Amino acid sequence: MVCALGASVCFGTATVLQAMAARTADPGGGDGEGSAFAVTLFLGAVRQWRYLAGLALDGLGFLLQIAALRSIPIYAVGAALASSLAVTAVVSARLLKVRLSGAEWGAVGVVCAGMALLGIASGTEGDRGGPPALGYAMLATALGVLGLALLGGRLPERGRPLALGLGAGFGFGVVEVSVRLIDSLAPSDLVTDPAAYALLVGGGAAFLSLTSALQRGSVTTATAGMVIGETIGPALVGVVWLGDRTREGLAWVAVLGFVVAVAGALALARFGEAPVTADRDAIS
Repeated sequence: MVCALGASVCFGTATVLQAMAARTADPGGGDGEGSAFAVTLFLGAVRQWRYLAGLALDGLGFLLQIAALRSIPIYAVGAALASSLAVTAVVSARLLKVRLSGAEWGAVGVVCAGMALLGIASGTEGDRGGPPALGYAMLATALGVLGLALLGGRLPERGRPLALGLGAGFGFGVVEVSVRLIDSLAPSDLVTDPAAYALLVGGGAAFLSLTSALQRGSVTTATAGMVIGETIGPALVGVVWLGDRTREGLAWVAVLGFVVAVAGALALARFGEAPVTADRDAIS
């Protein structure tokens, strides 16, 4: 659980640092659209120490996520990753001078309460490897998410952010399940393991879907879809096929903690892309 919460802190803080770097690197002028503008903005951001620090935190968070997935149930890790929105909200309030409403501060508290309940009730990871077809099902899901991301621009405008957000969530969920399905890191085993390919394709497709969703519609809607996709489905897979359980007699506490943590994260969905309302003097 410490690793899962550590991953949440890393991802949430990285989001803010990268937003600050993008703000500082904003070349100004123009209409802020087009590939040339995007490339200029990225090249400016990647030279900022905050952006590089954010990338380093993303890498550390991923390693902590893997360690957590190999130790505790998927439902606990998924809720912890969703709680990174609470970290982003708090860090944004401190570094970006973003004003949080009373309801949003309450949502931060709700997320913390949910994670505390999960910490009390979570058992160890399940001891089952799942049916042989599960790895292929994860790969098929990952390919579906990739197809959705590539065709995102053709989706109806009204439902596009939610669809792409859900797709991103499913992709991240594939990563969570695939980590549990990989039994051996020997190259000879990895090249024949569908879960290894599912992990790679699912992760890439998830980032592509999320990027497209944030560029093409409401951040709140896209992030809410992502939170739902990356928590509920993987949690069910863990319980039904991988043997994830709770501590004796505390199943209701785990369910309550999961629901509370995810609900709090949904209330903070606008922080799926950290606000950059601070002026340059505050972040330079």
